[in-house]
Amino acid sequence: MWLHRGYRRFSVLLVVLTVGQILAGCSRSDSPETGVTGRVSVKLVLNWVPEPEFGGFYAAQQIGAYAKHGLDVEILPGGAGTPTLQMVGAGQAQFGIASADEVLTSRARGIDIVALFTVYQTCPQGVMTHEARGFKSLADVFAGEGKLAMEIGLPYGKFLTNKYGAGKIEVVPYAGGVAQFLADPNLSQQCFIFSEPLAARRQGAKTQVFLIADAGYNPYTAVVITRGDYLRQHPDQVKAMVAACREGWRAYLDDPGPANQIMGKLNTVMDAQTFADAAKAQMPLVENDFTRQHGLGAMTVERWSTLAEQLVSVGALDKAPAAAECLAAIKD
Repeated sequence: MWLHRGYRRFSVLLVVLTVGQILAGCSRSDSPETGVTGRVSVKLVLNWVPEPEFGGFYAAQQIGAYAKHGLDVEILPGGAGTPTLQMVGAGQAQFGIASADEVLTSRARGIDIVALFTVYQTCPQGVMTHEARGFKSLADVFAGEGKLAMEIGLPYGKFLTNKYGAGKIEVVPYAGGVAQFLADPNLSQQCFIFSEPLAARRQGAKTQVFLIADAGYNPYTAVVITRGDYLRQHPDQVKAMVAACREGWRAYLDDPGPANQIMGKLNTVMDAQTFADAAKAQMPLVENDFTRQHGLGAMTVERWSTLAEQLVSVGALDKAPAAAECLAAIKD
């Protein structure tokens, strides 16, 4: 259920980009408004339901970081098929959450979306195997016998098959959840590191997870985006949003409990222990030596350029957009 909130939307994106372009041209209403508090009112639309991957944004609200920086932020929960990029592109929300490959694809098709802040320095997408198989790497998974449940048509799937080849593994459609995995000791499957592995372990399975990032495909994930013209017209509001996001994520990493309680009331499907376990599992993907030097949420042009080249190499893009134009340089 949690998987592919970003990647499943990537496949839908190609179909609706033309609609987004039309909306961007005729339905713009992204000028911020000043509410009764004197703060600027803006919207942040998520690409999935409230879960720990968004914890810092709710923490920013809980600790008053948005208000401190002069913003009233309305967080709009998403779900399967939420057209986050189109809502931002049309001015229905000033800010949204997307993946880096979505940003590159939208820019390649003429939509002026820019990235401001990333939650994950390491993409949480991975491949989950049974520990008993004894695999040591993704190369072993592809070389081994058995089945791999994976959406092969998505960019990371194409990247992996290009890198490792078909081998002996039989790639089968991914049905969602972990039922396939639990029923077949010779089946591996795609996963998010803080999602399916936790679900499988709660049901007694011993798992091994290999991050796709370790194979060289590492797109920024859970990226805060805005329109390019909104950034140009309202640079102070954008700077304030980035600062508040950074403070919120600092607070969430230090103590996820308060924000988890808020999200738990909005997402009653996930229990409190799962919120806590997922928050802990994602921490090393959010904060690392790079963020300790450059700040939470920081990104590099080099990473964007590498991803653009990879998307071209797997056929997801005909031509890579200029990497430097994909992200905004926000100075403290």
